[in-house]
Amino acid sequence: MPTLNKIRTALLGDTRTALPGERRPDGDGPALRRLRIALTLFFALDGFLFAGWVVRIPAIKEQTGASAGALGLALLGVSAGAVATMVLTGRLCRRFGSHLVTVVAGVLMSAGIALPPLTHSATSLGLVLLVFGAAYGGINVAMNSAAVDLVAALRLPVMPGFHAAFSLGGMLGAGLGGLVAGHLSPTRHLLLLTVAGLVVTVLAGRTLLRHPAPRPERPAPAAGADGGGPARRGGRTVALFGVIALCTAYGEGALADWGALHLQQDLGVHAGVAAAGYSVFALAMTLGRLSGTFLLERLGQTTALVAGGAAAAGGMLLGALAPTVWAALAGFAVTGLGLANIFPVAVGRAGELGGPGGVAAASTFGYGGMLLGPPVIGLLADASSLPVALTTVAGLAAVAAAIAYATRRTVSGAR
Repeated sequence: MPTLNKIRTALLGDTRTALPGERRPDGDGPALRRLRIALTLFFALDGFLFAGWVVRIPAIKEQTGASAGALGLALLGVSAGAVATMVLTGRLCRRFGSHLVTVVAGVLMSAGIALPPLTHSATSLGLVLLVFGAAYGGINVAMNSAAVDLVAALRLPVMPGFHAAFSLGGMLGAGLGGLVAGHLSPTRHLLLLTVAGLVVTVLAGRTLLRHPAPRPERPAPAAGADGGGPARRGGRTVALFGVIALCTAYGEGALADWGALHLQQDLGVHAGVAAAGYSVFALAMTLGRLSGTFLLERLGQTTALVAGGAAAAGGMLLGALAPTVWAALAGFAVTGLGLANIFPVAVGRAGELGGPGGVAAASTFGYGGMLLGPPVIGLLADASSLPVALTTVAGLAAVAAAIAYATRRTVSGAR
């Protein structure tokens, strides 16, 4: 606790910031707007930094002299660090507040991205990626927890907008990374990202630390004598929303790793057009998230989830089985639009029920799905074919829609 207070004092001087439980926030419109802007910057920073690291992976591979297999094992460090940290971050958010944890994780992620270029073996790379992954998992849980509370205070379904900022940040990070890759070494490039990340963290973090997180009223679950009752039912519902997140993140991971290969291998297009496949999917997902608040206000959460899952299922069947590249690209676009808002809404609803712990649980499920998708698709493609394997994305999107409909009465106002 003293260390965390020192960080807050260093950023804000003598300003006193209440942790959750000390006092409620002032709740005025300007304060909430400032919090919304600051959180949007953190979401964009998360996507920007992660994409900036990803585009330098080939150069890092060459620098370390790692084989493809050794690099794959090293890259698991990001995943292992993230998953190991997510549940712990939920507890830290309950103890210290999601705003402070978001700022600390932002500092760690910004500093951690400078470490990979300093390694010279796959083993050392894997170790520093554990650190980077831990910060990545921490900031995702913390800022989503903060966003859930802010959404409740605003009483507006703006969660997709935060995730749209993540997508836009990722597109910007990847684009700038591609432009500078031929001019800057990975060390200089990622060090510049560290500086940019720390600057954004200080500027946006001052707002988060100056204002305590809104504390929405949540029903206090009281477990029965047998350990059942509302507490257990709430935990099961959070797990179901986690499964929804898993089903949709599975599709994101699968298309990121296998979409281009499907277009090139099964439809015979050249590498440039094949690479456009994921770009079409990512752009459609970003546009879907930018329009997410409007859709949620018009349709309600349940209808948006069910319609999104159904659209993604139909789109992926078209993308996987279409005989022409243009039809497949259209399928990828529909899939992106369908999946766009399912993950943020699922995480938001888990947070409404379980607070930071609910966000941590749903995020862990979702991240697991993103990791699960690519290897499962590969195994199924070996056993049958890649188009058939990609239809599992459609199947899981349909499962997400079915679960969303089955849990429609668990959150008031879900419609």
